[in-house]
Amino acid sequence: MKVKIVDHPLIQHKLSLIRDIKTGPKEFRELLEEIAMLLAYEITRDLPLEEMEIQTPVAPCRCKVLSGKKLGVVPILRAGLGMVSGVLKLIPAAKVGHVGVYRDPDTLKPVEYYCKFPTDVADRDFIVIDPMLATGGSSAASIDMLKRQGAANIKLMCLVAAPEGVKYVNEQHPDVEIYTAAVDDHLNDHGYIVPGLGDAGDRIFGTK
Repeated sequence: MKVKIVDHPLIQHKLSLIRDIKTGPKEFRELLEEIAMLLAYEITRDLPLEEMEIQTPVAPCRCKVLSGKKLGVVPILRAGLGMVSGVLKLIPAAKVGHVGVYRDPDTLKPVEYYCKFPTDVADRDFIVIDPMLATGGSSAASIDMLKRQGAANIKLMCLVAAPEGVKYVNEQHPDVEIYTAAVDDHLNDHGYIVPGLGDAGDRIFGTK
C-alpha cells in the first residue's frame, strides 16, 4: 500500500477521542476540525518556497514565502464538510470545490450527484477530503472528476482508511498520495471500516 500515516501524538490522541461512541456531535466536530488542520500541516510540507526581502524594525532581511502555488480543497459531501474549516484555517486563500458522491448500499459502488469546482482547476493543486476511505470508490470517482477538468496534482486526505480502500485508490490513481491518521483492519460486510468510528456524516451532523 502506498499511503502516508500521520502519526503525530496530537493526531493520534484526538483520533482516539473521536472514535469513542460516547463522543457527541459537538465534540466530534471540534475534534475533526482540529485533526484536519494537523493533517493539512503535514500534507502541505512540500509546498514550494521563494525568497523575498523585507524590512524588519531592525534591519533588512531575506525571508522565505510561499511561491504563489494556487491550492484547492474538495470535500466529498457530506462528511468531507466537517474537515474543510480546519484546512482553511491553515490555508485561508484556498478555493473550495464540492463533489457529491454516495455509496449505493446494495452494490457499494459510487453514485455521482453533484460536482462544482473552481474555474481554474488546471492551475491548482488539490486536496480531496473525506473522513473515511472505506471501499475507495467515492474517493477514486472524485479524483476522476478533478482529472477530467484538468487537475494534475492531487492529494487525498482522510481520517481513517481501510486497506481495501487504499489498495483501490492506489490501483486507480497511482499518482495520488494518500494521507491518513490510521489504516484500520478491514471492511465488514456492510462496507464499514473496522474498528473505524461509525458513520462520520451521521456523527458530524447528529443524524441516523
